[in-house]
Amino acid sequence: MFETVKAMLVKELNVSADAIKPEAELSADLGINSIELANLVMLCEDKFGVTIEDEDIHKFITVGDVVTFLEENNK
Repeated sequence: MFETVKAMLVKELNVSADAIKPEAELSADLGINSIELANLVMLCEDKFGVTIEDEDIHKFITVGDVVTFLEENNK
């Protein structure tokens, strides 16, 4: 799951692959802004068939947070 999320960040949001680690913070370390985060959420919903609620998005601090959510909610 981590590798899939990493690939999405690199391809869709032009994040440097070297910077993406489970503990990397989406905003502080990777420079992802709120619009890019919304794009990431939509990509994850489409790719993994999950629904990500607004209250869940606020829990996405690190790449690992996104991966954990997807692993726990992937159908």
